[in-house]
Amino acid sequence: MLADMTIYYCPVDGTRSAITALTWCCPVCRGPWDLDFTPARGGGMNALSGRIDSLWRYKDFLPLDSSTISLGEGRTPLVPLTDTVSAKLDYLMPTLSFKDRGAVMLAELARRLGPDRVVADSTGNAGTSVAAYCARAGLPCTVYVPEGTSPKKTEQIQAHGARLVAVPGGREATALAARAAADEPGVFYASHVFNPYFLHGTKTYVYELWEDLGGRLPDALAVPVGNGTLLLGAALAVSELHALGLIETRPRLLAVQAEEVSPLAAAFHAGADDLLPADPATPAAPTLAEGIAIPRPPRARQILAAVRASGGTFLTVAEDDIREAQQDLAARGLYVETTGVACWAAVRGGGNAVRGSVVVPLCGAGLKTGMAE
Repeated sequence: MLADMTIYYCPVDGTRSAITALTWCCPVCRGPWDLDFTPARGGGMNALSGRIDSLWRYKDFLPLDSSTISLGEGRTPLVPLTDTVSAKLDYLMPTLSFKDRGAVMLAELARRLGPDRVVADSTGNAGTSVAAYCARAGLPCTVYVPEGTSPKKTEQIQAHGARLVAVPGGREATALAARAAADEPGVFYASHVFNPYFLHGTKTYVYELWEDLGGRLPDALAVPVGNGTLLLGAALAVSELHALGLIETRPRLLAVQAEEVSPLAAAFHAGADDLLPADPATPAAPTLAEGIAIPRPPRARQILAAVRASGGTFLTVAEDDIREAQQDLAARGLYVETTGVACWAAVRGGGNAVRGSVVVPLCGAGLKTGMAE
């Protein structure tokens, strides 16, 4: 059953839709959906004792309370890097990236809705996760990726049996191709950007921190931001925990982008509520952090508002910072892909924005990209 017949709603114009309709975006403004869902009270720390050791232990806080296709995702280790900075090893997920948190939610929802096929678009990790969980669910899946996506990621997608479509023209062209396919009848668009079930999966990252830290959260959460799915999931969890009376103070959100592709950081520091105007003819610059190289994220307004509401800020990292951070983590025994090291690159030097205790996510395994050259 779908919890209380949960429905989608548009945060811009209030349009609502049943999730069974396979309508992947608001039909009025074509923007992403949010979910009309509020966790019930009573699901505190004591209720977790004896539960399954995966993200499904937080079923009281999720719009789907179980999954028949789970691969044991969640409950990743938290290890110290310095006296004040700890890393959550989300690259130890079943498909080697944090995207499993959201992909299992999308695939489980798709399994219950029974579409003819599933479509996803990605720079690699989200597509890999969706492909794996669709394989687990027995659902036909097509994944659109930009040309030039890491060969290891495309190999992994195809290994799970998904049809791979490489799209010329970069990330934006890839998204447009997938959305055109998503408009066809009988298609479930497993979009980690447009479908809010993905955000309700990524929010378990913070629920795990809350449990592991004994019912509290660090002073700040550093989060890599491209489309903002981990940041928005984190903000959602913080809001829920505070509303339920399970935390007293909220952490600052430190949003991290690559200098080469940092539209949200530019808008934030300009005091804008949305992305600044950009020349659509100008292609995004290449960056080692391919997973967050998103020039026009659809949830930009929500991301900017969430960071400001938390008292946080945006940090950017240069390509050499990414190389050095990857090498530094490898020297500490942690082999992480280039996008996944962005937050460590941003906070390892300290600074006023990084005051107090901070947790960084190591989002993807180094096997996905190899070491930066």
